[in-house]
Amino acid sequence: MLLVLTGITAICVALLAYVNELTKEPIAQANAKTLSDAVKAVVPGFDNDPIAEKKVQMVDGVEYAVYPASKGGEFIGAAVESKAMGFGGDLKVLVGFDAQGNIIDYSLLSHAETPGLGSKADIWFKKGEKGDITGKNPGETPLTVTKDNGQIDAITASTITSRAFLNAVNLAYAAYDGQNEADGVSGATQKNVEQPTEETAAADSTSVN
Repeated sequence: MLLVLTGITAICVALLAYVNELTKEPIAQANAKTLSDAVKAVVPGFDNDPIAEKKVQMVDGVEYAVYPASKGGEFIGAAVESKAMGFGGDLKVLVGFDAQGNIIDYSLLSHAETPGLGSKADIWFKKGEKGDITGKNPGETPLTVTKDNGQIDAITASTITSRAFLNAVNLAYAAYDGQNEADGVSGATQKNVEQPTEETAAADSTSVN
């Protein structure tokens, strides 16, 4: 019996390793295409390869991927990967900024938010929507929800997700601005990014998400 169980386990492990090897490359290619399409969407008009020119910027000890975009050799903006803890887990976003630090667009790369509520973050903050953040510059005023005396309308019944999303955007700007200061390509100024406090989280503990 022990030998049979050991044999079955060995076969299962071998099969899993084989399947993993078969799917590893297709998954990597799919992820690369998803990122490439997202960069094109949030920082349109570049003629370089932002992904190949990827840079890493540290903000409060955390690494952020910055994809600089240029056209004709002139810097036109950058896409920045950022994440924050939402209601259901990590919320990962790619934010596009122009050369002045204004938000062009964003793409919600992944999340674990409640379907029909927090999941609306993929469109809620887009141009023309109720929580529109396009054209805003987090370096001038960090983005916060109206419930926290800010200017951005939170997703209905999903204040926690909205705070997490805006926090990720603010952190993305901090990485964008820090990288530009290091490269000397932007006159944008960085302001401190406000992190959610235990008090604000507690105040939201009864929110439905």
